[in-house]
Amino acid sequence: MITMNRLTFGPGLLAAALLVTAVPASAADSGGSLAKDLTATISLLGLPCGQVVSVTTQGNNDHLATCSNGSRYRVYVNAQGRVAAEKR
Repeated sequence: MITMNRLTFGPGLLAAALLVTAVPASAADSGGSLAKDLTATISLLGLPCGQVVSVTTQGNNDHLATCSNGSRYRVYVNAQGRVAAEKR
């Protein structure tokens, strides 16, 4: 189990978060599923966002997300294979 900001994540939820960024940019189908996935990922990481309103794919498993509150995050899989987000 992993505990972050008073939230506890089991192995299944962590695996789901890792799969979020494994979706290729071409899978950003109508309906904004990539934006919805990134919104959930940023929220699970405990970062303020609201809702992702735009996504720029910078590479495989590397996205720049712009949130409804004006925040921007780079969401990517780090060298340890974990999903990470850093404020931009």
